[in-house]
Amino acid sequence: MQTPTAGVSTPGSRSSTRRSSRFHSSRYPPGSLTSTRRRSGFRSVSKRKIPQSTPLEETLDPAKAALLTQKQWTVYSVTPMYKFSYTRLREYSRHLSAHIAAEKQKGLAIEVGSEVNLKAKVSCLPGLKGKDSDPLALLVQISSPSPLTRAGTEDRIVWTGWFCGTYTEDDVLEDIPETFTCLPLFLYNGAETLTVVVGAWFQRNFDCCFGKLEISTQDLTWFAAMWTGCEVHGHGAVTELVFSLPVEPRLEISYAIHTEDLKRLWNNIHKSKDEVTLEEVEYLFQCLYSHFSKHFKIHLSATQLVKVTASVASAHREGKVKFLSKDFLVRVLGFITELAMNNIQY
Repeated sequence: MQTPTAGVSTPGSRSSTRRSSRFHSSRYPPGSLTSTRRRSGFRSVSKRKIPQSTPLEETLDPAKAALLTQKQWTVYSVTPMYKFSYTRLREYSRHLSAHIAAEKQKGLAIEVGSEVNLKAKVSCLPGLKGKDSDPLALLVQISSPSPLTRAGTEDRIVWTGWFCGTYTEDDVLEDIPETFTCLPLFLYNGAETLTVVVGAWFQRNFDCCFGKLEISTQDLTWFAAMWTGCEVHGHGAVTELVFSLPVEPRLEISYAIHTEDLKRLWNNIHKSKDEVTLEEVEYLFQCLYSHFSKHFKIHLSATQLVKVTASVASAHREGKVKFLSKDFLVRVLGFITELAMNNIQY
C-alpha cells in the first residue's frame, strides 16, 4: 500500500515508494483539493470551530457504534476514490474476497492461520456523518470461520477497517469532481498484512492512495483543549498528557490532571462557545507547564507531547486513536477529518 507522505507497505516496492513523497492521481486534477483547503477554514491555525452535536448522530446503529468505540485504531489519510459506487458494495465484497484469496495463494502470511478461508464484506455506516451532504461512511470487515464453532454460527471478525469523512465546513467538497468520493479518513484494527492487501485493492480499483496520518504535537494540544470539560458518563476522572523526553533510552512523563480541575482552568481561559483560538490553547499549556515545573522542577516545554487521553477519546502522535464515547464519536471524527485533509498532498 503506497503512501503519499510516509512510504510503503509492500517489500517489493519499499525503496522506490519511500523516495516519492507525493501522489498525483492520473484522473484527479492536481491543485483541486489544495484550492478547497485554501477556501475552507481547514488551513487556519489561529482558531478552530468547536464541533457541535447533530441529529444525524442519533441514527448511528448502537451495535455499529460499539464496534467503533473502545478499540485502538491506526489512522491513514486517503485521496478521493475514483468511480466508487455505493450500489456495488456486494460486488466489491466478492472481488476483495477473491483478491485476498489470490494473495494467500502467493504465499502471503495473513497471520490468522494458513488454512483459513477469509471473506470480505463491504457495507455502509449510516449516521456516521456531520451533515446530510457528507458521504456515507464505509465499513470493511474480514471474517474467518472458526474451526471450533458449530455450523451456522457467525464467522469471527479478524480485521476491521472503515472510511469516513465528517466536515465542519459546508463548502469543502465543492471543488471535488462528481466522479470522486471523498472519504479522507481510513482507520483499521487488525493485522498489518491484511491492511496492506486491502489498501492495495482499493488503490488499484479506485486510483486512491493512503498516507500514514501522524498527529503533530501542536494538534495534540488542540485535541486536549477542545475536549476539555466534555462530560461523559462513566469516563473522564482524569485527563492524561504523556510527554516524551529527548534522551536515550526513551523516557516518558505521564501528567494526569483531574478533569474537573482542568475544566475550571479552561473555563477561565476560554471565551467563545463556538470556537477555540490558538492563544487560548497556548495559554492553557503554559499554565500546565508552570504548575508542573513548580512542583517537579521539570520543564515540559523542552519535551514533546505524544499522547492525550480525554474523556471522549485518546490520540497518539503515531496516528493511533481510540474513541471512548458514542455521543462524541462524530465530533471527534470531524477534528481528525481536518487533519486527514491537510495530510493529503497534491
